[in-house]
Amino acid sequence: MKTKEFFILVITGLTTICLATAVWAAPPKMKMTTEIPSSITIADKVETSIGALTFEDGFPTEETAQKIYDQLDFQRAVESVMMTTPGASVHAFAQAIRKYGPDNETAIIWPRMDSKVQLLTPNTTVIYLFLWLDLKKGPMVMEVPPKVLGLIDDHWFKYVTDFGMAGPDKGKGGKYLILPPGYKGDIPDSYHVAKSATYGNWLLIRGFLENGDAAPGVKNIKDNFKLYPLGKTASASKVKYYDISMKYLNTVHASDVTFFDHINDIVQYEPNEAQNSEILGLLRSIGIEKGKPFKPDARMKKILKDAANVGSAASRVVLYRSRDPEAPVFPNSGWEAPWIGNSSTFEKNGVSLLDARTRFHMYATGITPAMVTPKVGSGTQYIAGMRDSQGNPLDGSKTYKVHLPPNVPAKQFWAFTLYNVQTRSMLQTDQQFPEISSNDKALKKNTDGSYDVYFGPTAPKGKESNWIQTVPGLGWHMLFRLYGPEKAWFDKTWRPSEVELVK
Repeated sequence: MKTKEFFILVITGLTTICLATAVWAAPPKMKMTTEIPSSITIADKVETSIGALTFEDGFPTEETAQKIYDQLDFQRAVESVMMTTPGASVHAFAQAIRKYGPDNETAIIWPRMDSKVQLLTPNTTVIYLFLWLDLKKGPMVMEVPPKVLGLIDDHWFKYVTDFGMAGPDKGKGGKYLILPPGYKGDIPDSYHVAKSATYGNWLLIRGFLENGDAAPGVKNIKDNFKLYPLGKTASASKVKYYDISMKYLNTVHASDVTFFDHINDIVQYEPNEAQNSEILGLLRSIGIEKGKPFKPDARMKKILKDAANVGSAASRVVLYRSRDPEAPVFPNSGWEAPWIGNSSTFEKNGVSLLDARTRFHMYATGITPAMVTPKVGSGTQYIAGMRDSQGNPLDGSKTYKVHLPPNVPAKQFWAFTLYNVQTRSMLQTDQQFPEISSNDKALKKNTDGSYDVYFGPTAPKGKESNWIQTVPGLGWHMLFRLYGPEKAWFDKTWRPSEVELVK
């Protein structure tokens, strides 16, 4: 047989075999066979952002299954970061307070907050007290001082109660009974009663200066605040006070992979009923589940490390480059609302405001309905200066100015406070308090009743009393607060200027 004829026979044979195979591989048309829409099937090979995914007549290959599981674990870990940041934030308070002493006994106090502490966006104009309240052994009685603002938030940073001026005692002082999860005992009369969904709780008291003096407010708190188990008396209170003015303390949650260890701590300590089942499901899918050890293998450690970085980055994007149309306080403005949606539960019309919650907890602390129910002439309103008038981030090496028109609508006073972009804590400069307030005696008012406030590494000549220092090489942003905001603020007939670069 000639070579040419041989190859023709071989090719013909192969073609016949292939055709026969194709016919054999195609499913026969059965009596019940119908047309199948392509929209409900999947191709044998699908190109995606995570690479090619392959299937054998719809059944995923082992390689595709692993690729998908890696992606799911990563996505769920990122989402876990963003959904549980509130818990991580309040857990950081517990860790910080415990450096000074045990739960229910340790009160750390700042007669006036300074920039040594790492704390999300505090101010320097009130007295702060933090205490970690634990209900594992049963209900606790809290006797509160008069003339304070206080709140309790649970271990997942959900609201428990206000006390003091925004609470049921109306600032007169009184006794509160804080009940633990699942409490079924008798509840005595004569208490303001609040029930927490968690055993661990963050307790915050804010006191007030008198003519710039913190001493009377501190004395009021120390003389009148008591905490003791139900069934005991005030003499059983073991609270000790630690003045940590000008001392370093970190109360800001982790952004690296250790974030997941802190969330695991909360899950193991608290009842599942305290958290949304969907969030607990996310955590379970990445290995965090109550009653079980959190021991990720090498593959999962790599995924969690990546997810912690992406989750932290996403939270910063939501904070600093918000796309929420409700973020700008004024049209085309660099002034933004830190608390979007006016809901202490971050819900609107039955819908969770996911980015608003992420933004707030990345930026600030303290959950209470009192902060989202503003009243003319009382409480506090504040806006965040994130960018200059050209939309650029604020640069510590440059000088800026904000003009406050006459008749600033603050019944009590107003203040600017500066923060580090990285830490969201007060900017650490040569000034102990990176803040200017209308209560400052040295502050100069313009002849028409307006104010000009300057921000930069050095004070413009003659403007030293109206200047807050910044640091070259460090990004910064600020909060403008009005205490006792008046009608002109709410109807926006008065507004500050944009943050203008001084050339």
